[in-house]
Amino acid sequence: MLADLKAWLRIGSDDEDGVLERLLGSASGLCEQFIGQWLVVRDASETIVADGSWQRLAARPVVAILGVEVEGIALAPGAYAVDIDASGDGWVRARLVDGPGKVTVRYRAGLAADVEGLPEAIRQGIVRLAAEHFTARDGEVATPPAVVSALWRPWRRMRLA
Repeated sequence: MLADLKAWLRIGSDDEDGVLERLLGSASGLCEQFIGQWLVVRDASETIVADGSWQRLAARPVVAILGVEVEGIALAPGAYAVDIDASGDGWVRARLVDGPGKVTVRYRAGLAADVEGLPEAIRQGIVRLAAEHFTARDGEVATPPAVVSALWRPWRRMRLA
């Protein structure tokens, strides 16, 4: 995306690459917060209560649930169940023999294998937001352009409490 951002800003030199990379990183983080999904697939680990009830994993979309462990030791397959629903939410149900306790769930979540695999609207929104922050770095208040939220809104996932 660095090349896209440099083209958008009409920057031909490499002098600003460090700043631009950091701006892309922060814009990507803001995108993840806005849409409620991880952009690029990465490993996650989460501790849940093993009380026999189904519990939703925090990150999404979940692409694989790798294992359920207690203090680094894998649970027997009969001690837990996992599911990834059609919307990409990961679910885990675990019960320990000696009563409720805590287990660690290892999984992978994200929309795409790499940045190039992201939907074009998401990529364009990240570039536009990074460009906006670059041009506002001289003390102006950077307000995200409405077009950025319009590009990201179709991908936004929200949960009701």
